[in-house]
This record gives sequence, structure tokens and C-alpha cells, in this order.
Amino acid sequence: MLLDYHIHALAHGEYDYSESWLRLFAENARRERLAEIGFSEHDEYLPRIKPDKLKRLQEDFPELKIRMGLEVDYHPGREKEIQQMLVNSNIDYDYIIGSVHFIDGWGFDHPDFKAQFATQDIDDIYADYFSLVNQAVNSRLFDVVGHLDLIKIWGHRPVKKSILAYVEPVLNSIKAAGMVVEINSSGLRKAVGEIYPSRQILEPMLALNIPITLGSDAHHPSQLGEGLEEATGLAQGVGYRQLVTFSGRRRQLVKI
Repeated sequence: MLLDYHIHALAHGEYDYSESWLRLFAENARRERLAEIGFSEHDEYLPRIKPDKLKRLQEDFPELKIRMGLEVDYHPGREKEIQQMLVNSNIDYDYIIGSVHFIDGWGFDHPDFKAQFATQDIDDIYADYFSLVNQAVNSRLFDVVGHLDLIKIWGHRPVKKSILAYVEPVLNSIKAAGMVVEINSSGLRKAVGEIYPSRQILEPMLALNIPITLGSDAHHPSQLGEGLEEATGLAQGVGYRQLVTFSGRRRQLVKI
């Protein structure tokens, strides 16, 4: 079973949330033979989301389960704002992805700002990033951890410690919070050329029985489902046999 729960129809605001545009994603999902897809726009574009359009899309594609998600940018101190945003929204979400894209205001995953990696100690960057991810997990606001090791996007690796020294405390928090980790294939399109998270992280995740789901992080219909077979193969190679699906922020395990 293949699904794609990380889709941005609005991308970074450059596209419209129109029925014709959304339909292109569903048509690609049909061609890719996906069982489920989930639209999870960045929370900054929340006012532009129109749930009624997804309902009509579902009517036109009855064989495809279409879910409503949201990807929320976590920043320390934003917890109450996020909680109120989710409570006050008129959208019935199926899942919420929590992600970290900024370290003290630095958008480390944006190509315009990647040069800053050369100005800091890489191990300090890794420590700061995973500390933020840990805070996001401990906020208990989210269902899914987005692209867990995104910090490797440009190919930088810690040198003083193993990656697991930074990740293991986060995995323990994920386990305690009962959260799901997405296997995000978009790293295959980036400089790092590697799925998030890496096999090195997936192995201790499996040992902790941390469940997984799938996402391509598509920002265009052509990217929908891209790399998911590789992501599934990685998960199966590690030993995973089930994926999590969501409905109404409740999860269910299905066979891969």
C-alpha cells in the first residue's frame, strides 16, 4: 500500500487552491496507484485552504482516500499560538505534521541561506536543530514528525559525534509522545540525495517500535508520489511491515 501524506498544493504560496489545480494532484495519484493522499499546506497559508474543494475532489475520485493535514512550523514559544490556531480553525484535520525549518530565525533549508553552514560549527548546528525537534515533539501538539533529519539537506554531517548522539533523545521523546515519523522522500531531490530519515535512524526507530507514514513533500503535481517506492523499500529493508494512516487525527496501521 502506498500513500502520500505530505503534499503542498499551494507550494510556497505561488499556486492557487483551485479545483482544477487540486485535480492535477489527484490525477497523478491515480496514475501512481496511490491508495491515499493528504494535502498538508504550510500553516502560514491556512487562510487560503478551502476544505469544500477537497470534498468535491473526493466525490470525483471515490477510489482515492483524500485526507486533510497541515504542516506547522515549530518555533519555541509558539505553542499557545499553534494550539489556538488548531482549535479555532473550522477545518477537521486528519493529521498535523510538526516540522522545524528555522534555527534562531535562520532558514537553513533555503538555498539562499545555506552558506551559513560554513560559518558555524556543524555539530553545534546539529545539536541546536535536534533540540528544537525535541521541543516540538514534547509540545504534544502534533501527530507526525516531518522530515526528521532535514538538517542534512545540503550534505553536511556531524564530525565530533555520531548522528545518533543527537537523534536518540528525540526518538525517546517521540516514543513517549506516541507520535509517528514520516519517511519523506524529498531528500532524494536535494543535494544530500538521501531519504529523511536515514537508515541509521530508522533502525533504532524500529527497535523502539515507532510507527511510520509516507510523504513526498510534493510542491507540484509532478512531484506527487516521487520516491515513495524507494522510501517503502528502505522501510521494508529495515524491517517495517506497517504504515500509519490517519482519519480525524486517529491512526490505523495498515500493511505496507
